[in-house]
Amino acid sequence: MKYRYAMVCSSNQNRSMEAHYLLKRHGFDVSSYGTGAHVKLPGPSLREPNVYEFGTPYKQMFDDLRRKDPELYKRNGILPMLKRNIGVKAAPQRWQDNALDGSFDIVFTFEEKVFDTVVEDLNTREQPFMKTVLVINLEVKDNHEEAAIGGRLTFDLCQEIEAAESWEESIDDIIAAFEKRHRRKLLYSISFY
Repeated sequence: MKYRYAMVCSSNQNRSMEAHYLLKRHGFDVSSYGTGAHVKLPGPSLREPNVYEFGTPYKQMFDDLRRKDPELYKRNGILPMLKRNIGVKAAPQRWQDNALDGSFDIVFTFEEKVFDTVVEDLNTREQPFMKTVLVINLEVKDNHEEAAIGGRLTFDLCQEIEAAESWEESIDDIIAAFEKRHRRKLLYSISFY
């Protein structure tokens, strides 16, 4: 693979990790991040989420929720999601704290506010490498079914990008063809490290 990818979502580690899992399985050089202050997973009610610090091992989250209410967290898909995440990497990482070395060529986000956060972060930090980075937003609803669809669409788009001679020269055509084929509008921006 020619490029290094980052998958970024807000704070619950579902959409970015689904894409990370699929790309990693197919040999892509990929990492994943959240942009929130904490990792938030659904709890017994909307007002009672389970909140963890970034860096908390997925295994620890899994064991904690299994202790609290195994039936609830199995039924709502959180335990299977965490089990998948355990197989991908040890713990969630925060974009703002970890993605500082200019090593990514392409960054995917899965909601517009995260896209804005990533682009703003890239545009306000020092840019010592002056290396281009493509940021693409593929809007994906935050549920397990849509995350799976979003992961497959991300994989398709990454294959198109990899097949191009140079993404810088062909990204407009790649995006236009993807939008027409999948009837999904993408946001994208070119920033620098």
